Amino acid sequence: MSEDETATEEFNAVADAALDHMEALAAENASLKEQVLRFAADAENTKRRAEREANDARAYAIQKFARDLLTVADTLGRALTAPPANEDPAVKNFLVGVEMTEKALLSAFETNGLKRVDPTAGTKFDPHQHQAVMEQVSNEVGAGSVIQTLQPGYELLGRLVRPAMVVVAAKGSIGEVPVDSQGTNPYAAQDDAEAETGSAYDTRA
Repeated sequence: MSEDETATEEFNAVADAALDHMEALAAENASLKEQVLRFAADAENTKRRAEREANDARAYAIQKFARDLLTVADTLGRALTAPPANEDPAVKNFLVGVEMTEKALLSAFETNGLKRVDPTAGTKFDPHQHQAVMEQVSNEVGAGSVIQTLQPGYELLGRLVRPAMVVVAAKGSIGEVPVDSQGTNPYAAQDDAEAETGSAYDTRA
């Protein structure tokens, strides 16, 4: 074998070794890059989960506090529903003070994301926001409509704190029938099973 051939073989061997080394480095680099991306994704997921859990904890704490304050709002509302027939200026001033207190409390609720759920007569019954405490036939609104709100509900930041307690028009009521977003009446035809078992509404007290 000539010196040139020997040199060529040595060069090829070195080149092959260098190529193998470069391929190994490239594979190692790809593996490290994949690990870095995976660690970054895990860290981002952990951060989002921690933020979500912290938000849930804050929302729960606020929700409990808001639920406790609703009793105060209900008491003020009842005091103003049937005020005493008294012409005494002191009594009138007292009632004005109660009314202002209620307005201030409801304003504070609104400012902090606690919204009142108070459906008017004729509103379509929404099981996600309303709780039917009774049903009765109505000559003014159609079946599936709210006849009267007995106690307003509240939702906090999109979460229902307390459903609105309502009276719902039963099947056979006369009046304009509520429709859903597709323009159909979901209460127009109840199946035989519902008719046999009673109301399709949640009438738990």
